[in-house]
Amino acid sequence: MDTLIKIDSLCGGYGKETVIKDVSLEIKRSDFLGIIGPNGSGKSTLLKLMSRVLTPIKGKVTLEEKDIAKMDLKEFCQRVAFVPQDTLISFSFNVWEIVLMGRIPHLRRLQLETKKDFSIAEYALSLTDTLYLKERQIDTLSAGERQRVIMAKALTQQPGLLFLDEPTSHLDIGHQIQILDLLRRLNREKNLTIVMVIHDLNLASEYCNRTVLLNEGKIFKEGTPSEVLTYQNIEAVYKTVVVVSNNPITSKPYIILVSGVK
Repeated sequence: MDTLIKIDSLCGGYGKETVIKDVSLEIKRSDFLGIIGPNGSGKSTLLKLMSRVLTPIKGKVTLEEKDIAKMDLKEFCQRVAFVPQDTLISFSFNVWEIVLMGRIPHLRRLQLETKKDFSIAEYALSLTDTLYLKERQIDTLSAGERQRVIMAKALTQQPGLLFLDEPTSHLDIGHQIQILDLLRRLNREKNLTIVMVIHDLNLASEYCNRTVLLNEGKIFKEGTPSEVLTYQNIEAVYKTVVVVSNNPITSKPYIILVSGVK
């Protein structure tokens, strides 16, 4: 697999606060990469730097050898989609209008959507189990429903690279599995490259082919889930005692928390 995203000596954060400190990383085409780490380790900040939401203080991010800071924004949005953690929308658009916004990067100025655009949007709604919400106002939806609609909007962009910041945080267990199964299917069948921030280490282990463990704004360990999710690494970064076993069905690492109270 060839390199899709390359990060060189990246530093960034908010104002004068540097959160990401000299991070270098390569993401291969068709990777399903999970970014994990404790609260405050810089996971969301790293994702925002890779997706042009934040501007680096130092270093750069390249997409197929192009500096993303110098890319035309429309070209970048045709190739990259971002699903944020906070999906609150203050305007009362309906779901259909929100999802169709994903086609904007593919339209000329003032061009109206075509039947093809409508078909792509409807398909994305079906994939995320939100087609029945098509006529609902976005501000009347639950957090979980809204999360899936924003996912549909991102898929409507038809990106080659999808960034997600904790996509399962507002979802019940059924929809967590539904969304992650969908992402894995798109990764395998459509070669969609996925970079996902996720708190649940067991879900990261189950769905990601590579993981990056952050600690205090730096990469502590990267590799396959089996290489990264050892009890030594988890205890060193999370400061908690765990037992790492194997999932009896998939044989992937499975983390069991050990209570400090007896």
